[in-house]
Amino acid sequence: MKFKYQYIFLLAIMCLATACKKDTYDAPQITLKGRLVYNGEAINLEYNQVPLELYQPGFGKTGAITTTFGQDGTYSMLLFSGNYKAIIPNGQGPFRWNENATTGRRDTVNINLTGDQTLDLPVTPYYLIRNPQITVSNRVVSASFGVNKIITDANARDIQSVFLFVNKTQFVAGANDYKIASAELAGNAITNANNVSLSVTVPAISPTQNYVFARVGLKVAGIEDLIFSPVQKLTL
Repeated sequence: MKFKYQYIFLLAIMCLATACKKDTYDAPQITLKGRLVYNGEAINLEYNQVPLELYQPGFGKTGAITTTFGQDGTYSMLLFSGNYKAIIPNGQGPFRWNENATTGRRDTVNINLTGDQTLDLPVTPYYLIRNPQITVSNRVVSASFGVNKIITDANARDIQSVFLFVNKTQFVAGANDYKIASAELAGNAITNANNVSLSVTVPAISPTQNYVFARVGLKVAGIEDLIFSPVQKLTL
């Protein structure tokens, strides 16, 4: 019996040592970062809503390594060196991802990662917001901007709505946590795509602050994610 307990104790020590050895593996230290772009222009999104998936073929890991994009369309990941394939899943983002003309499937971006790398990912948005001008006077935030239709072929979609969002922090979008005021204009109510206007009154803020953040958003019909203008800080 004593021998049996000694054996169990020795086995436990060996397992603990093995676990500790596994825990001492180096963490990933190579940075892969970049932006979503169209002709070099950053695509602005809602924070943490559009995913980017990376796969490492032949590494034994079948699942995706996933991150999300920031409001300004940037991403950043810590990885090990190796070969990866990157893709944005179907139905994600207010844009079209590159597709294989023969198979109709979304193309993956091949990445050979040997050191820190900056890699911008090109996409084609349905629309872009042009020349946004956002001002505030007597707590009324006003926005004027143009809308440029980028995709005009059989894949084109209509504008469902345009929005002006205001928030007390720099995270600005349509969710309740990201707005304290908003204005909306239906797409079929836009009479001049080069001159769209919206305004909204900033409510009382508690605790009091003398500034807010604002930006314009556009929702494409049938697409969940909005495309945005850059965030602006406004002094009340």
